[in-house]
Amino acid sequence: MAITAQLVKELREKTGAGMMDCKKALVQTDGDIEAAIDFLREKGLSSAAKKADRIAAEGTTYVLTEGNEAVILEVNAETDFVAKNEKFQVLVEELAKQILAAKPASVEAALEIANAEGVKIADKISTAVATIGEKITLRRFEVKTKTDNDAFGSYLHMGGKIGVLVVLEGSTNEEAAKDVAMHIAAINPKYVSRDEVSQEEVAHERKILTEQALNEGKPENIVAKMVEGRLGKYFEEICLLDQTFVKNSDQKVRDFVKTTGGNVTSFVRYAVGEGIEKREDNFAEEVMNQVKGN
Repeated sequence: MAITAQLVKELREKTGAGMMDCKKALVQTDGDIEAAIDFLREKGLSSAAKKADRIAAEGTTYVLTEGNEAVILEVNAETDFVAKNEKFQVLVEELAKQILAAKPASVEAALEIANAEGVKIADKISTAVATIGEKITLRRFEVKTKTDNDAFGSYLHMGGKIGVLVVLEGSTNEEAAKDVAMHIAAINPKYVSRDEVSQEEVAHERKILTEQALNEGKPENIVAKMVEGRLGKYFEEICLLDQTFVKNSDQKVRDFVKTTGGNVTSFVRYAVGEGIEKREDNFAEEVMNQVKGN
């Protein structure tokens, strides 16, 4: 029986196994879907679909730099234990290499990237799920480019719990760029400079600060001046260049960057699992439930 792409797709949807594994199973069973499902179960390759609704909020960030191109990505798993697994880490490195080479526009597009053997990233992840035994997802990534006159700064904190990629334009000082990346990891600014803050956000913050000052009973004739002073403090909290440099409390990041002869044009900071609602169930209880067959 001819093994069609539609048949492989159907088996993948039912089992969550990788494309090549599904094709092999169908070949082995002459295209019999139910027999192929049993074949995959026996080989331990049909577990991916069962894990699709689990929460993967652990994992790692990773930065790969190759010449004038770099990529930062976050790949999630269910537990920190798996995030430290060598197979998981190899998978992350392979994904970074493929994404940097192809430069897809989105995660959805990235999942369709195929290697030299024709295996897509989506299938590679499905196979890893079956092998490692946890839900694994490519959550996000960003590709950056520079010129020979610029520098990338990258930093991974706590083995990848936080990852940062910085572009330092007009300077080739990679050590300085890394220092800025470490600062970003520690302080977590939202923007490079005040220019990036929208007028809407500034107006919203000014309104709140004005109400605060008036509620404190301050005279109206000095409220405006107070608000501008407090707005400056707000910028220091959210804008990289306005912040006090972590490696030198007597220096702003802007001043440190100036000493390199360059300027920070952009950065990406990923913290593993940020924004993902994590499970709060009791792990010991979960194990006991499995033991009892619940």
